[in-house]
Amino acid sequence: LATLAQGINLIYGFTGYLPFGYVGFFGAGAYGFSLLVMHAKAPPVLALGGGAAAAVVLALLLSPLLRLSGAYFAIASLAASLAVMHTVSNPRLEAITRGPYEISLSGVFNPTLAYACSLAILAASVALVVWLRHSRFGLALQAMRDDPISARMSGVDVVRARVVAWMLSAAVAGLIGGTFAWYISVFYAETVFSGQFTTFAIVFALFGGTATATGPLLGVGLLYGVYNLIGISTPQYFQLIYGALIVALLLFLPNGLASLLRRRGIHVP
Repeated sequence: LATLAQGINLIYGFTGYLPFGYVGFFGAGAYGFSLLVMHAKAPPVLALGGGAAAAVVLALLLSPLLRLSGAYFAIASLAASLAVMHTVSNPRLEAITRGPYEISLSGVFNPTLAYACSLAILAASVALVVWLRHSRFGLALQAMRDDPISARMSGVDVVRARVVAWMLSAAVAGLIGGTFAWYISVFYAETVFSGQFTTFAIVFALFGGTATATGPLLGVGLLYGVYNLIGISTPQYFQLIYGALIVALLLFLPNGLASLLRRRGIHVP
């Protein structure tokens, strides 16, 4: 979830595009990984690259969606992720994707190594955000996000920059989707294409603060901690308290927890 939040951070924090269907890349990564393991007998660590490649290819196919903006883009990306889920779960593809039936990767089940890989991917995603904050490309993305017309007049290739950011974000989701499939080893299409992943990732990123490396981590640490504390012990109050926290953020801290830390003179990378 922390890595997915960083993936949302890459596309929304630096370009302003909020994909409600971000889980499509996560699911593509899970299936790309699984197909290589099942049919090509690829080692899991190498198959993770296949998961990332599947997500990047999907991002390229969906790159025309970047011509849209605002709610139109968000809803179109959601529709695209649903289309991908229904495609891979089609009974006619049972021989390839297992269709509506479960995928079992019990032969490579190794949660310890999968968890270690997920930590490495999280570290890489944080490093990528740190680089984007200070690189010329990242600064161009932020300029484009704030004023695309002025950025274009300054020499920024707006279309190309958006597509590259879109692909980077997809690659992050694809990698962590592959590790998730490896970690649980048995799943259905509805598991890895669940909209709950996108919801959590967006909320965590916005709560902590986008366009920063530590903001999404702050959001995950606080909100997921609250989720585990309240959602398990007093589930009847969870939605009320969780919703109140989110509403309070939008009202009083629209730029996330990172903005509060900056006001207090704390550097937020």
